[in-house]
Amino acid sequence: MKYTFTPKSPKDIEIAGVTFVEERDAVVRGADKRTHLEIAIGKPELMTRRKLITTVRKIVTSAKAANKKKVCFDFFELVFPEMHVTPTDLAELIAVNLEMANFEFTKYKTKPKDGWKTLTDVVITGKLTPDLEKAFKKGKMLGEAVNATRALANTPGGDMTPSMLAQNAVDSAEGLPITVTIIDEKGMEELGMGAILGVGKGSDDKPKFIVMEYFPLDTAVERPIVLVGKGITFDTGGLNLKPSNSIYEMHMDMSGGAAVINAIILAARLKLKKNIVALVPAAENMPSGGSYRPGDVLKSMSGKTIEVLNTDAEGRVVLADALHYAKQYKPRLVVDVATLTGAAEVALGTKASAIFTRDNELEATFRKWGEESGDYVWPLPLWDEYEDDIKGTFGDWANDGKSRYGGAIQGAMFLYQFIKEGGKDAYPWVHIDMAPRMVSTEGDFLAKGAAGEPVRLLMKVLEQY
Repeated sequence: MKYTFTPKSPKDIEIAGVTFVEERDAVVRGADKRTHLEIAIGKPELMTRRKLITTVRKIVTSAKAANKKKVCFDFFELVFPEMHVTPTDLAELIAVNLEMANFEFTKYKTKPKDGWKTLTDVVITGKLTPDLEKAFKKGKMLGEAVNATRALANTPGGDMTPSMLAQNAVDSAEGLPITVTIIDEKGMEELGMGAILGVGKGSDDKPKFIVMEYFPLDTAVERPIVLVGKGITFDTGGLNLKPSNSIYEMHMDMSGGAAVINAIILAARLKLKKNIVALVPAAENMPSGGSYRPGDVLKSMSGKTIEVLNTDAEGRVVLADALHYAKQYKPRLVVDVATLTGAAEVALGTKASAIFTRDNELEATFRKWGEESGDYVWPLPLWDEYEDDIKGTFGDWANDGKSRYGGAIQGAMFLYQFIKEGGKDAYPWVHIDMAPRMVSTEGDFLAKGAAGEPVRLLMKVLEQY
């Protein structure tokens, strides 16, 4: 979308203004070219950051429903003093959500004669300072990064194999100060990445390990933040084949990988002065004569062995090698993002991702950043008592729990075994199980398909940690 900042509404605008009222659904009033949009927000004094996000998105969805291309509103109409949000934060938040609400994944659709129902222009009126205009532009870039993540995750599995995901990372980083290294099957064999190789054995398209490094600062002075994203480009469940009603959306099982790729790309575009690494173990979990089997024991890069109880618990297996690989950077923080377990969705519903960490301060900070960004997270325990659930019989650790309960915790506890070194944590670590937020829900006021989470949260981490 094109953004214009001006004191007054231009004459050629289609929706000449937006009014916020306490009641009534969103409605476009007026029959001529210059119409007016009314959106119900309830009592203004009860406005919250969460409500404001959906309010901004309603501006776009209402305009699109009325087949309008250009909309104008006064920035200061969205300033609610009770929210205690700085003007620059508000400007960024508005732009992010305008972009997200305007996104449609139309790559595989035939374009209608009258074009797609998307906004082309947003005019922001009011006496805006240069700082506010800069915040709008930054929010636009963030929204575009979220949408790039959604487009990548929405791409069908046949068009987004491990090698294609790796190529996307290379192409996306072109022209930016990011070093991209793609470790192939032979390279992973030399590194001893038996976990990733095991999961990818059944596919004709062999696994890739994507390494993206953005080092604007001397690494001897500042240790990097490492983002790790699950990159299962299609998950059939392997030999433990998924049922038909669970397999359809599994081209989005690489949503975590898509998120970390676009987060480091945006960090470079914003010229953040932070050292950042993104790691994506990319594999396709397919059933074939060469597939890994229930009962197999895989030797991970760490030397720890993984007893395979269920081939459909493959995400944690590929992440095991990535989390160990991260140790070489001596990172000051590692955040992994994965559509790891349906159990997280059972626990939390579809409104928030689950987070796990042993660091109470990090837990509280991530919850705060989740509220600020709109990528909401909620903690689940990571207690020693759960470790018994994943101890292997014939290997060190089992990739599925002994109990049918607490599956999200078991998955997180499995990952925790691969950040430890000599009985101690090798680095501060947060695990985000984003399975509950893989796709948008009706109340999000977003297009169907991938939600693009948690790119906004990751940017808070990269900027503020």
